[in-house]
Amino acid sequence: MRTFIRQCVAALALLSFATGAWATPHVFLVQNSGWMEPFYSDPQSQFKPLVGALAGAVVQPGDALVLASFNQSLPGAPSPKALLSLKADAKTVRSRVNAALAGLDTARKPGSAALADTDLGEAVQAAITTALGGKPGIVWLATNNRNSPNNDQATAARNREFYELIHRGQAIDKVAAFPLRMPVQGKHYQANGLMIYAFAVGKEGSRALDALLASGRIASVITEQPARLKPLDRDTVRLAPAQVEDAPGVAFSQAPGGALRADVDPDARTPRARIRWNLENTMYPYTIVSATLGARSLLAGEDRKIELASSRVSSLAPGKPQPLASTMQLPVAQLPDKWSMAALKSAGSAYVLPGRIELHLADQRLALSQAFRERMAALFPGDPLPDIFTPPASIQASNAVLPIEVRVHYGMGPLAALGGIALALLAAAGAAAWAYGRPRVAQVTVEDELRTMRARPGTTQPIYDKAGAQVAMLKTTLFGHQLTDLRDGAQVRLGR
Repeated sequence: MRTFIRQCVAALALLSFATGAWATPHVFLVQNSGWMEPFYSDPQSQFKPLVGALAGAVVQPGDALVLASFNQSLPGAPSPKALLSLKADAKTVRSRVNAALAGLDTARKPGSAALADTDLGEAVQAAITTALGGKPGIVWLATNNRNSPNNDQATAARNREFYELIHRGQAIDKVAAFPLRMPVQGKHYQANGLMIYAFAVGKEGSRALDALLASGRIASVITEQPARLKPLDRDTVRLAPAQVEDAPGVAFSQAPGGALRADVDPDARTPRARIRWNLENTMYPYTIVSATLGARSLLAGEDRKIELASSRVSSLAPGKPQPLASTMQLPVAQLPDKWSMAALKSAGSAYVLPGRIELHLADQRLALSQAFRERMAALFPGDPLPDIFTPPASIQASNAVLPIEVRVHYGMGPLAALGGIALALLAAAGAAAWAYGRPRVAQVTVEDELRTMRARPGTTQPIYDKAGAQVAMLKTTLFGHQLTDLRDGAQVRLGR
């Protein structure tokens, strides 16, 4: 283990150089104990190429990568054993992983010809505490599911310890398993299948694994549907809208990524909507045998109960949705009026009210599907592992949060009307400014002499007699002219 610690120091140091978005550390654990002998000795084995292709698909530029082999740690034979550590670039991850695996073979016990045993729990714990250093990341485990430390034949008990680590380990937030068909024949053993596990460590690791699953990067290498081992108490179901009734101007749809959208006409004022959903189970390979379902909506600051036509769920299998009718309150009172500033700012686009729908399943009973049991028995004959997929008895409830957006589409009419009014006001203001700035002509008679004077509105100018003395002031406004400050006896008048 100390050797593994020293070998991982360089990889952990790589994380300090990551810039920009959070980089995901990946630890790939590749089993090379005796039970894996056919995966190494069969010339047709695709085991090593699979690991290289998977690493090349999921490790992104800037991510830290540790590749290690594992069996069971013994004095003089540490396990896991680091084979490669790097900060990923855009092109060489797959080739470097393939090169590091090229010379890897099944391990033997120190000082003996006996093949090494396996300890899955030891390897995963070492990856979490040592390779990741307690930080978030993803641990990938490639194994044939034979967990037999010290050649212990009580594999069921050993697998139970392994899954106790999975279900009760606080560091592990999410686990996906990919059972793969890979028939191989070795000198000593033969095998039908291989299991790839993805352990998401911490919330950030869980989000990174979700993103990889959603992006299709994993599916580009592994086409099998992932089996969920953890969590089994959250994000267990989702709602897919099917039909909206008795709510003109309201339509529900599903956005990319699974979020719900409620598109509402700005004139719609129906306070309630009858919505038919398809309730879907997201926990492959588990069937929800029975549960009590409750739902709430939190929209525009309002927390309201969603009335369900049925509060019981039974025999809900993955991939087989069940219809569910409901009555849901709509936040029409909180929608901005089409003449409001918020609506005018959103003209031509959508005004969005974010919210969520919360689903709670109480008295939840899960069962592993028979088809999955049969598949596991075919891939790993004699392995009691499918029984270990049984959910912990402590998980009797689950929650699911579905983001929802209420989108109000305001047209350009009000904005265009206000624009027209604004243009009219600008035109009037322009006309007034032109009128205000245009010089006005005034006819003034001084001592029987007709004079023509020009002045702009808002100005005053002096009037002089023939001798050059000031006899009055001419004041000009928008509405005409007037004489002010007339000197006594002055012969001055407007007009002729």
